[in-house]
Amino acid sequence: MKKVVTLCLFALVMVLGTESVMAQNSKLENRIEINTEASEKTEALRKYVKFTNEQRDEIYNALKVYGQAKASTKDKPLNEEENAKIEKQLDDKVKIILSEEQYERYKEYNNREN
Repeated sequence: MKKVVTLCLFALVMVLGTESVMAQNSKLENRIEINTEASEKTEALRKYVKFTNEQRDEIYNALKVYGQAKASTKDKPLNEEENAKIEKQLDDKVKIILSEEQYERYKEYNNREN
């Protein structure tokens, strides 16, 4: 009887541990996807806007934060006001990072992509 109880407890612990690992894998996959998208968009922007390595790093970080903000709202419907707020935060960061000429090219690129 003691062995059966021990076996059941072991099985329960394994099931709970598996759920925890699955949740962590999902978060890791989301983070990898966000980083990949930010990297790809940064590289495309670098070719079109032509910015420095320092600006590239700052743009990458801004796009990463933007991606995380979008991902955090993935489970709930996003109203237009919240979406506009997230878009404005990205736009404000990019505007600070880039020169006026670069920012205009950035806007052209975004208009072309959308």
